[in-house]
Amino acid sequence: MANVTLKRIAEQLGLSTATVSKALKNYSDISDETKRKVRALAEELNYKPNSFAQSLRNRESRIIGLITPEIVHHFFSNIIKGVIDAAEKSGYLVITLRSGESYETEKRQLRLLRDKNVDGILISLSDKTINYNHITELIKDGTPVVLYDKISKLINCPKVIINDRMAAYHATKHLIDSGCCAIAHIRGPLRPQTTIDRFMGYKKALADHGIEFCEDLVFETSHLSFEDGYEIAGEIIKCPIKIDGIFAFTDLLAAGALHKLKENQIAIPDEISIIGFSNWFLSSITSPALSTVDQPGYLMGQKAFELLLKDIENKKQGRPSTAEIIEIPTQIIPRDSTRPGR
Repeated sequence: MANVTLKRIAEQLGLSTATVSKALKNYSDISDETKRKVRALAEELNYKPNSFAQSLRNRESRIIGLITPEIVHHFFSNIIKGVIDAAEKSGYLVITLRSGESYETEKRQLRLLRDKNVDGILISLSDKTINYNHITELIKDGTPVVLYDKISKLINCPKVIINDRMAAYHATKHLIDSGCCAIAHIRGPLRPQTTIDRFMGYKKALADHGIEFCEDLVFETSHLSFEDGYEIAGEIIKCPIKIDGIFAFTDLLAAGALHKLKENQIAIPDEISIIGFSNWFLSSITSPALSTVDQPGYLMGQKAFELLLKDIENKKQGRPSTAEIIEIPTQIIPRDSTRPGR
């Protein structure tokens, strides 16, 4: 059966298509009786609006793009859920793509979303992204873009972030307050702003508490995985400096390190204390349970969509982007992998 159109409803009721359209949209200049008749017939005929035609008339697709480095990842999966829940409430469909921490994949995905005429794009930069022309050109062409979590200060657009430097400072301070004085830091390459800021927060906490920074206590990894944390813990065990605390860039790294230390009968937290970052589900079920920094991904996803929606509306009204920055608060979640503060 052919789709029911506004024209068919109008012909059956002896009305104009404009009147039928207004009645279905509850315009105030249409009488209640006319609205009742139009809605009753529309329901009887199982009328469904042509969303594609509407998008052409309104010059909007009601679709946004979401690019995330990973999908099977507690923090990013929470962000995705936050974005989708917020988008659905505003009538938007979300195309979710995974860059896999690849710069080339990220560029291809942005081209794909542009070709799909999405109304806006949310993106967390891949760890390999060091050139931002593919994003700045998109912004110059008028596509609303919001960066979240992994951002660059060189891109002028709205952003949703946490204060990574302050969060890392407090994580390191938590170890210092529990009596640690030789604290290792496990991190990724210094490319994304998040890695840089957490490293700087770690160094600042050491300096503020009279602990000399030592390059030999910084361990770099490329994948930020459980396996990498496990391997680096092996290096920590062999380190000539007696390390008594570990601040890991992610909970996965921290969990891997914890597992290796336990295999080597190193008492946690009495010999070495460990704190992670993100507050993944796994952090509460490791043995001992992992102290961590709570990073609220769901809220970040909601706020990222809200910023994008605001920018989409600005574009409709001919207003410039606000380049607004929203900072999501974090907190330390102390568990059994660290000693109580002194």
